[in-house]
Amino acid sequence: MPRETDILAATSPSRPRAIRGPAISFSGSPFLAPAEACFVHHPDALILIEGGRIAAFGPYDPARVPAGVVPVHYEAALIAPGFVDAHVHYPQVGMIGAYGEQLLAWLDRYTFPAELAFADPAHAQAAAALFFREILAAGTTSAAVYCTVHPHSVEAFFAESERFNTRMVAGKVLMDRHAPEALRDDAERGYAESLALIRRWHGRGRQHYAVTPRFAPSCTEAQLDAAGALLREHHNLFLQTHLAENPAEVAWVRDLFPARSSYLDVYAHAGLVGRRSVFGHAIHVEEADFCTCHAAGAALAHCPTSNLFLGSGLFRLFDALDPRRPVRVGLGTDVGAGTSLSPLRTLGEAYKVAALRGTALDALKGFYLATLGGAEALHLEDRIGRLAPGHDADLCVLDLAATPLLAHRTARCESIEEVLFVLMTLGDERAVRATWVAGECVYDAARTPDPFRYPGAS
Repeated sequence: MPRETDILAATSPSRPRAIRGPAISFSGSPFLAPAEACFVHHPDALILIEGGRIAAFGPYDPARVPAGVVPVHYEAALIAPGFVDAHVHYPQVGMIGAYGEQLLAWLDRYTFPAELAFADPAHAQAAAALFFREILAAGTTSAAVYCTVHPHSVEAFFAESERFNTRMVAGKVLMDRHAPEALRDDAERGYAESLALIRRWHGRGRQHYAVTPRFAPSCTEAQLDAAGALLREHHNLFLQTHLAENPAEVAWVRDLFPARSSYLDVYAHAGLVGRRSVFGHAIHVEEADFCTCHAAGAALAHCPTSNLFLGSGLFRLFDALDPRRPVRVGLGTDVGAGTSLSPLRTLGEAYKVAALRGTALDALKGFYLATLGGAEALHLEDRIGRLAPGHDADLCVLDLAATPLLAHRTARCESIEEVLFVLMTLGDERAVRATWVAGECVYDAARTPDPFRYPGAS
């Protein structure tokens, strides 16, 4: 299996690179510390890149630019760490915007039929290619991604991720009940197929494997136990699943698992709550669940567009991040219950959810969730989510004049905080000028005829 350093050396430019322009980053959480202690803004920054990683980040100084290197200069822009999506289903892009159901009926009517199409490997390959272009155009460089029950859906996903050299977390969905027969496996087969994928992809370059039971109602206790066995047997695997998204779902889990004290306890009993565990939605949870996640280092994925679209409820963001026992929280687009793959649009909805709960999500807290917060949710904060020496050179370049309205509004901003708030309430994928992955510009909105380019392509 190729080592990550080998992959980076093969796909990243050998010559140093430099990027210049206004830039922001975080060194910690503004939910837990004063903003001035954890937020960095350079009105004119220099980012030096070597071997796919950031070698230096600070105020622009021409003397620090290596001889023969001409910086890529982004003006009327803002450079940020690449966005991190903590919860998204790539097979659901084809049914995004499906009308009129809440969670359980929505799964039966729209989601399962869409995932049945992934029995065709060619369909999976085409969907993976589309998904990566959509997220890169939205500024997302890393994500925790659900595939389908079909192993080749995972193969297609990781193969396309490897072509772009993105750092991704993904896995085969496990379901052995309460789903169409063609989408069900069983505990033994789910274990065996997951094991084969782990051996092929986990730790290969920038790819990470997530054991992925869809949600408790779709899994027997035997399958949840098999998922736990995979986590115990292999180093640094991830775990992703859904938690307490919808009241009817929570009641169903109570009926299916009467011996467990809570929805989260179903997962804890199987050994699924720990570091690198990411639970999507987590709307209808109790204080004890927050305490369990805090103690275990588990994370929650806040999916505001999905939660609003399906009428699932309002996530308790500020309760989750209570400084007395903070839980790691990232931002998730979800899709297809979510209505956009754009983290900017998702942040706008997160602001509204917070407002409906009587709290205010300011721009620094929002951009933290979409960058370093997402990296911390995945326990990858030592590699992604920051502009800092040693971190992967994954960058998102935002265009402050992407639309006439955005240009008009940002020109009147009096602080970087105001600029960021305007971006998170008026911005969308059109505001992304460029996306860099491991030191390569894989998306440039102005590049013709194709704005996308695999690393190393001429």
